[in-house]
Amino acid sequence: MRHRRKGRVLGRCPSHQRALLRNLASALFLTERDSEGEDNAPKVKGRIVTTLPKAKEVRPLVERCITIARRALPMLEAAGRHGTTAERNTEAWKTWRKSDQYHEWNQAMAPVVQARRRVLQLLGDKSAMRIVFNDIAPRFADRDGGYTRIMKLAKPRLGDAGTRAILEFVGVRDRVTQKSQAPRFEGNEPATAGAT
Repeated sequence: MRHRRKGRVLGRCPSHQRALLRNLASALFLTERDSEGEDNAPKVKGRIVTTLPKAKEVRPLVERCITIARRALPMLEAAGRHGTTAERNTEAWKTWRKSDQYHEWNQAMAPVVQARRRVLQLLGDKSAMRIVFNDIAPRFADRDGGYTRIMKLAKPRLGDAGTRAILEFVGVRDRVTQKSQAPRFEGNEPATAGAT
């Protein structure tokens, strides 16, 4: 019996499962980076192709990371009000560092640092963590969950015929539904209210 054994094993030991999910989530976030002219540039930003069970397993991890970053956005804005624009180790920066404004900035920035460390712990990649906080979290600031979608592909994977799926962020390539208008013919005019 499999009581209280949730999730998919994916044919791996637990540490290998965690590493796989971490790498898939980081790969999805890293497709959003600026990779102009690189050899390993993604074909489409914000999208990876993997098997359907892997996509279903990595989706909660991706959404958790984005939610953690989203919750830190108001504190980051509060810290920005108390920050300084002076260069580090200049006289203006040193006086700001000794002021009460620095203490308020530090208090406001502490939860943001904690959130960054948590996302880094989940992903294991600093550049992916920076992309989550700088690009993806502000994009989904007004959305409560449901940041990704899984679309099943028709063609199976070559070799083992595994079911493939696309895992991508919502909001970029969303379908726009348009209401169609009824066709108008010459003899079929809409009835007026005063006609007898």
